[in-house]
Amino acid sequence: MIYSIDVQITAPVNDTEVTDRVADAIHNLFPEAEIESHPGELLATCHSLDHLSERLHEQAILDTARGQFFAGQEGDTFSFELKKQAAFRGAVNFAVGEGSELGEIHVRVRVKEPDVESFIDHVAPPTEDGRPVDATESR
Repeated sequence: MIYSIDVQITAPVNDTEVTDRVADAIHNLFPEAEIESHPGELLATCHSLDHLSERLHEQAILDTARGQFFAGQEGDTFSFELKKQAAFRGAVNFAVGEGSELGEIHVRVRVKEPDVESFIDHVAPPTEDGRPVDATESR
């Protein structure tokens, strides 16, 4: 299956932060992202969540990721927020509840092919007893 997606990533850069460190946080989870610096913010784009998916599998947080992705679904897009400090360490930590004072990394994914649900199943497959199951078997 070939997936066609557009990923837009934004992250505030506060006066107390080093822009390159915020860029590193983005690259740690989205290594292929092209980053542009704007006053007080970084804007990045890419067309893959493969590395993020690998981290979700390694950290065994597929169910959490699915919950965040589906909660942020709107039409052909889904959005979620990640904590900057965790991303700087190469870890995925979803930002829920009150935001941190540094601000979060905001990710918006528009799925062109095939559809949002299938793409989420690809990035963060359903699990059974904590292990991924083949999405086609569970339907």
